Amino acid sequence: MSDDLLVQLTQAVLVGDFASAAALTKDALAAGVEPLTVIDRSLVAGMDQAGEKFSSGEYFLPNLLIAARAMQESMDILEPELLSRDEQMANEGTVVIGTVHGDIHEIGKSLVGTMFTANGFKVHDLGVDVPVETFVACVRDTGADILGLSALLTTTMVVQREVIEALSEAGLRESVKVLVGGAPVNAAWAREIGADGYAADAVAAVRLAQQVLGRISSST
Repeated sequence: MSDDLLVQLTQAVLVGDFASAAALTKDALAAGVEPLTVIDRSLVAGMDQAGEKFSSGEYFLPNLLIAARAMQESMDILEPELLSRDEQMANEGTVVIGTVHGDIHEIGKSLVGTMFTANGFKVHDLGVDVPVETFVACVRDTGADILGLSALLTTTMVVQREVIEALSEAGLRESVKVLVGGAPVNAAWAREIGADGYAADAVAAVRLAQQVLGRISSST
């Protein structure tokens, strides 16, 4: 019975059925399924499948967003259970993300955060219009492995360069991998400003982070 619940929950996440995701999560817990098992076998599985469909062109951004919303509905139920049992999700690394100063675009950046969380990363989302010094301070305070800088405007993408320069001045550049993204950004720009990589979307961002941290090979 518990296996059936997990399969149903995976499907609920995949299709973005918020109500079913919440109800099935409660049912799984009531059936004695461990919270971490629910996360690993249903939420991560569902988001992975959604990511694959996005990469193949079968899913579009709205599909990913509703899948992420369904996953979050489930996580809202599971997180208090994890705390009460003193359990933690596997930590693949620490990620700081934000949209750079002068830019208030939220959706893409938030989806990146959700995908990182689904793949076992601890995420610190600084929000939008984030000052350069705030990025630097958060990298220092968290010991971040990855810094993700989003810019959706040609007028704000230059701030990505400013953040990287500020990290160098603070002596932190060698300790963190910097990934950049956003509509006007590309791989050539990433190389020009000294970033460690460019990701076109949330799925690619997670894969790139895993590659630069050595979690998977670049040919995977």
